[in-house]
Amino acid sequence: MKNALITGASDGIGKDMAIILSNMGYNIIVVARNKQKMEQAFKNIKNCTIISMDLSIIENCYKLYNQAKDIDILINNAGYGVFGEFLNTNLDDELNMIDLNIKSLHILTKLFLKDMVNKDRGYILNVGSIGSFFASPLLSSYYGSKAYVLNLSLAIKEELKKQKSNVYIGTFCPATINTNFHKKAGVKGNVKGLDSYKASKYAIDKMFKKKAIIIPSYAKVLPFFVDIMPRILITKLAYKMQIKKQEN
Repeated sequence: MKNALITGASDGIGKDMAIILSNMGYNIIVVARNKQKMEQAFKNIKNCTIISMDLSIIENCYKLYNQAKDIDILINNAGYGVFGEFLNTNLDDELNMIDLNIKSLHILTKLFLKDMVNKDRGYILNVGSIGSFFASPLLSSYYGSKAYVLNLSLAIKEELKKQKSNVYIGTFCPATINTNFHKKAGVKGNVKGLDSYKASKYAIDKMFKKKAIIIPSYAKVLPFFVDIMPRILITKLAYKMQIKKQEN
């Protein structure tokens, strides 16, 4: 039986992706800080290993790799956002977010990719955001971190293509999804989005079809507008979009 490792799996799309892969017959290794939530979420799944670990602590990324070396799928989903004006947001919180959203993803991608290339098989799906394509006031650091995820993954994909490797790497770039993301980020309003399970199923299906950039639903058109519209205008529109989240 094949093995899939999913980070940030205590809720939201990480949890849903893990359940979907388990239903497909994969042994799943789920990682997050909240062990209790994972135990509740996966209590009916036999082929599941739960690892409680804070991946914003860089040393833990290496520990995780040593615990779960032989995997066929890596989904780097762990991450969070910090909402607010850049001048007023907490620096330590932002640096911790960068450690999780960028450094841990980078390390895990690097370590597991080398093993997959040696075997000439495997899948890595890095979770970005529709915000990977443009800047957004009030979520400046988060969108910046997700731009890193997308550009890193695309660059690696091209290198693998030149090597004629069968290993896949892609980026899932969803718009707003019904998860606890905005609440954790500090958004006070109610934010509605896509169904988490449906979006996760879509991402998994496209991953197996080896699609480089995976964008569900209406959000598919956004990168097109980003390419043709002035960045200053896009940033102004993004600010209005984020302000509405607080008003809702």
